Amino acid sequence: MTRPPLQSLDDALAQLLAQAAPLAQGDTVATFDADGRVLLRDAVSPLQVPPLDNSAMDGYALRCADVAAPGAALPVSQRIPAGSVGAPLQPGTVARIFTGAPVPAGADAVVMQEDCEVLEDGRVRVHGAHRPGQHIRRAGEDIARGATVLAAGTRLTPAALGLAASIGLAQLEVARRPRVALFSTGDELAMPGEVPPERMPPGAIYNSNRFFLRAMLQRLGCEVTDLGIVPDRLDATVAALRAAAQGHDLILTSGGVSVGEEDHVKPAVQALGRLDLWQIAIKPGKPFAYGRVESAAGAAHFMGLPGNPVSCFMTFAVLVRPFLLRLQGVHDVAPKTIAARADFDWPRADKRREFLRVRLNADGCLERFANQSSGVLTSTVWGDGVVDNPPGQAIARGDSVRFIPFGGLLA
Repeated sequence: MTRPPLQSLDDALAQLLAQAAPLAQGDTVATFDADGRVLLRDAVSPLQVPPLDNSAMDGYALRCADVAAPGAALPVSQRIPAGSVGAPLQPGTVARIFTGAPVPAGADAVVMQEDCEVLEDGRVRVHGAHRPGQHIRRAGEDIARGATVLAAGTRLTPAALGLAASIGLAQLEVARRPRVALFSTGDELAMPGEVPPERMPPGAIYNSNRFFLRAMLQRLGCEVTDLGIVPDRLDATVAALRAAAQGHDLILTSGGVSVGEEDHVKPAVQALGRLDLWQIAIKPGKPFAYGRVESAAGAAHFMGLPGNPVSCFMTFAVLVRPFLLRLQGVHDVAPKTIAARADFDWPRADKRREFLRVRLNADGCLERFANQSSGVLTSTVWGDGVVDNPPGQAIARGDSVRFIPFGGLLA
């Protein structure tokens, strides 16, 4: 069988994202419950934040002209706690003020209490020189009325929820959760808890891919239907795919996608829709399948990942993750890269784009995991992320490399 030519990751991802039409409909959820969801419509502020000029410090509001002379002592004319509005400041006086309280009209600065001394007669001596605007947070300096504070397509974080609440939004319109059917095939697969290690038959392996794939899908906000391990028969695989296509946006499997591999997934998908086998120029990874499975309710996307655990893990991270984010309306789906210094040598340049498992050491440099095999899942737990190494690129100790933290690939 003729192998399809290798294609670059960038080309493969562009083709994949072209198929990722945003999901129809959406959900309205309480802002409390919107963490990790993707905003469907712009969040526009109906007010300015802060609403009034307010104090950034506990201290005294005053006119700088009244304390032009060092050591000036002024009486306290009012006390303004947070949540109350004071009267206009009387000339030649100070107002006791607390953090967040509105600055009274007529005051042009706040002096922190550490720079003031309360005298026995109740007056306040102000030490040092002070300038207008000091320690005052201006009205609208955070958010202007009518400003878009969160754009549609934003994946909401705890900070974003706080920002939405600060403009009075108790509910948010978000993209609905992608519905994903997950299953594995292969008579060699066993489940932890069902077969103890000492009774594992020859050639059997535990289905580790199922565990991390399910967790990664859930972290991306997906509703996961776990169909377990499908019997290694064509009729069972067709039945599983037909059932999975009903009510799901994506069907995800691992294993059985290498060219020439004997597996029922490929003919089963082809019987129900279409399937393309891609050879992607990445390491670990390379084999990947994309297709569509037709049903009476429409078509579900299909993706088949390689069976080797690290290949499966990385292929999900660089292809499936951005696809699922784009389905939810996220615009920028590329992981953030950081320039970092390599504390290792990698003299064997590969024709494929490599993702080397590394971790940060005490010097802030990157150490490489010794065994970069696609079957060594230990490397993904030991490491803090991967070096995204271009094709044909050797690495010498001290070189600057592109580092992608796992936090940017798993969240």
